[in-house]
Amino acid sequence: MLQRFSLDELPAAARLLHDGGVVAYPTEAVYGLGCDPHDQRAFQRLFALKQRPATQGALLIAADFAQVERYIERAAVPDEVFRQVQASWPGPHTWIFPRSAEVPSWVAGAHAGIALRITAHEPAAALCRAFGGALVSTSANPHGQPPARTARTVADYFGHAALDGLLDAPLGDQTRPTMIRDALSGAIIRA
Repeated sequence: MLQRFSLDELPAAARLLHDGGVVAYPTEAVYGLGCDPHDQRAFQRLFALKQRPATQGALLIAADFAQVERYIERAAVPDEVFRQVQASWPGPHTWIFPRSAEVPSWVAGAHAGIALRITAHEPAAALCRAFGGALVSTSANPHGQPPARTARTVADYFGHAALDGLLDAPLGDQTRPTMIRDALSGAIIRA
C-alpha cells in the first residue's frame, strides 16, 4: 500500500528507504523515484516499476558534496574540473564523473561513469539529509511515458504497483529535467 508523507514526516520516509522501500519525491522539475543505491533488491524493484532496462543505470541525488564524494574516482578528475562543478552546486546541474569502486554496478548499469547532482531543491535535499546519504534519482514514470509532475500522476502511474512511498511536496521551478553533462569534457549528454 502506498504511504504518503508530508515534509513533516521525513524521518518516516527515510526509515522506509532504509528498509528497502522505493519512494517517489519531488525534484527540480519532475517527481523522481528513489531508493538506497546500495540496496540491490530495492534498485531492481525501482527499475521494474519503471519497466526500464537495467543497463541504463541511474543518477544519484544528494544534499551536499559529502554525500557523493565517495562515488567519484578523484584521481581521474583535475582540480579545475572540481572547482567548476562545485561552483554549479547546489543547483539543477547533473555531472557525470569517472566512478569509484564505491558505486554499485547496478547503479552504473553499462556506463563507465556515474551521474551525480547536489540539489538545491529543498524537499529533495531534506529527504537526502533525513536518509543520511545520496539517493537514486530517476524520473517517476513508466519507461516511455511523460515524467510525473504531480503527486496524483505518480499515484496514477504506480499506486497499484509496488511503489512504497510518496513524498507529497512541491516541485522546483524548472520546466525540464536537469541537463546532464560530462564533467571531464563538458559535453552535454542530455539537454
